[in-house]
Amino acid sequence: MTNHLRIGFGNFKFAERHFVLPSPECEKGRWKMASNSIITNPEAFVALRNLERTNESLSKTQQRISTGLKVSSAQDDASNFAIAQGIRGDVKALGAITQGLNNSKGIGNVALAGVTAISDLLTDVRQKLTELANGGITSAQRAIIKADFDKLMSQAMSFVDNANFNGRNLLVSDATNVNTISNLNGTNLTLSARSSTGTTGIVHLIKSLAGATIGVTGAVGDPGNAQSVIIAQYKNLETEINTSLGALGSEIRALNFQTDFLSTVVDSTEVGLGNIVDADLARESAELTALQVRQQLGVQVLGIANQQPQILLGLLGQ
Repeated sequence: MTNHLRIGFGNFKFAERHFVLPSPECEKGRWKMASNSIITNPEAFVALRNLERTNESLSKTQQRISTGLKVSSAQDDASNFAIAQGIRGDVKALGAITQGLNNSKGIGNVALAGVTAISDLLTDVRQKLTELANGGITSAQRAIIKADFDKLMSQAMSFVDNANFNGRNLLVSDATNVNTISNLNGTNLTLSARSSTGTTGIVHLIKSLAGATIGVTGAVGDPGNAQSVIIAQYKNLETEINTSLGALGSEIRALNFQTDFLSTVVDSTEVGLGNIVDADLARESAELTALQVRQQLGVQVLGIANQQPQILLGLLGQ
């Protein structure tokens, strides 16, 4: 449809232009409307929407590159984010369990060091008892050897008292077992106390040996008495020390095995978590470049679309 546009005043005609105004027409079941309007610019709207979508995609890509995560919130992927949060909770719990195991290993290692020191000391104690069992020594010699024996037993008690780590001591008379959570199911690993308030335990046996009557002070004494102490009190303490060495060694070894295992579990869990939430930075970098180009083109297209009303106004001014 051809229309005439006349612009003038009275009988004076300044300009006359002939142009075609598109009429609504049906094309494949859809109505196609005219776009030659200075009020409504559909092409600009389309260009603007495309540019907004490009800017949104660009913002998301930049966020993934800056955080290193493709799923950083529930808005990105609700299900995977929920899964990732659960896995992060497990990783932190495993970290706390590992810390507890390391603390227990410290308690066990210090106790083991104390028992080992007593075990080393017992070789000297056995030597002194054997010397006291010798009937050919003088009373003065016996007194000197007995004094050395007493110092050795005092040192043994010092080892017990100083086998302390973080406020826990497995060797003292009132010691209790140390139970440590070893996994997410709450299973415990135990460090056993090596002393008790009864007639067993390291402290009681050290005191029993230290208080044994070995000869008579200031006299020759009975050398056979020293031999009976070796057979009874000394052997009891030696047996308990050897038992403690074996028990503590196996319990600490179990703690070491579990700590190493949890370290492997945490590493594997973090790899799995990364597969869920970590961004592929190489791919994201390529996507960023492509989106930046699209953004520049979108700005240019929008600029061209916004020029259309100016072109129409230019028709009126000619």
